[in-house]
Amino acid sequence: MAEQTRPNFPQYCGYLLGKTLADRYQDWVRNDLVGPGAQARYIIRFTVPATLILLLFLLIPGPIWIPLAMMALLLIPLAYFVVALGTIYRRHRLLSHGLDPELLDEKAQRRADRTREDYEKRHGR
Repeated sequence: MAEQTRPNFPQYCGYLLGKTLADRYQDWVRNDLVGPGAQARYIIRFTVPATLILLLFLLIPGPIWIPLAMMALLLIPLAYFVVALGTIYRRHRLLSHGLDPELLDEKAQRRADRTREDYEKRHGR
């Protein structure tokens, strides 16, 4: 397999903010969106910046539980929606880079195919 072309730092920052990369980065984008660890990368990219911003709540005077509770009230729904909308967002990113959005279902399809083959071996067809 040929070595993947990686975007440089400014291009990568633009990609994180929603910019579409050039066609020569399609292998890298494909791996980023559907490769191993893609869901974890997506969750981290949304929750870490939000958490850093929410740490400013710790500057509010008073008992520590008040800013922590305010942070939790924002982080819990954020985490819920990040997980719930992850597939939709990654599908959109695949489309915006000219890649097939069905790539997200590739792993599940392979698993279903293996299950079916196993079933047919055991029970004949």
